[in-house]
Amino acid sequence: MIRRFGAWPAWAFMLLFFALPLGALVPEAFGGEGKAFARLFANPLLPGALRNTLALGLTAGGVSALVGTAVAIELARQPEGRRRWMMTLLGLPLAFSGLVIAYGFILAFGRAGFVTQLLAMLGADPARVGGWIYGAAGLGFAYAYYLVPRVALSLYPVFANLDLRPMLAARTLGATRWRAFRDTVLAEVAPSVLANACLVAAIAMGTYGTALALVGTQLNILPLMLYAQVGDGGSDFGVAAALSLLLMALCVIVMGLGDAIARRRERGPAAH
Repeated sequence: MIRRFGAWPAWAFMLLFFALPLGALVPEAFGGEGKAFARLFANPLLPGALRNTLALGLTAGGVSALVGTAVAIELARQPEGRRRWMMTLLGLPLAFSGLVIAYGFILAFGRAGFVTQLLAMLGADPARVGGWIYGAAGLGFAYAYYLVPRVALSLYPVFANLDLRPMLAARTLGATRWRAFRDTVLAEVAPSVLANACLVAAIAMGTYGTALALVGTQLNILPLMLYAQVGDGGSDFGVAAALSLLLMALCVIVMGLGDAIARRRERGPAAH
């Protein structure tokens, strides 16, 4: 009975919060012979928004994946007691909303922030030192604050259960240290790292709360462009629906790439 009906809550959730909203967007976007998409692609801001969204998402996702991997390796090395409180601290950023994180970074690194004022005491210019947080670099830094813990907590089981005996066997059989590491350890963990990188990149591409609080309309990215369409000044809901579908497709492609990498890893041992 549980096996038969246990998936119903998940299907109901997908129906209410994905299928029904998507079903409302598609007619709005494709109505009028697709004129909404024509107006969207005629917008001169779209190419720059698409380029900036990809650059921000891939950069923030890549950096977060690298740092999160290093944190996960360190977690796997720690004794159980220390690892427990470290994982608790890592989970804290995941509990905050994007707006709370953005305001926290403004209070710390903004022009009147705590860190900026400390640097001003050493002779730095607060306007110059505190201005970077309101740009693309500051936004990527804020994204990494909650993307790094997500990657680290996801990859920790991979490194905690990593078997090093194949690498030692390869070294015994005469392989160089790099060849043994590449063919055993790297081949084992790389798909998981890349899949997590794709996941957090898609999250960074679709997040708008942190971006709205930090950069407002100064940075041309798809989530803020969408927000402008559905805000008080926006009235073209067909373009907003088309832009929503475009952003969703972009995130789905990136996440699908990560899922394909993970599935290839799962099929690898079976194939051999």
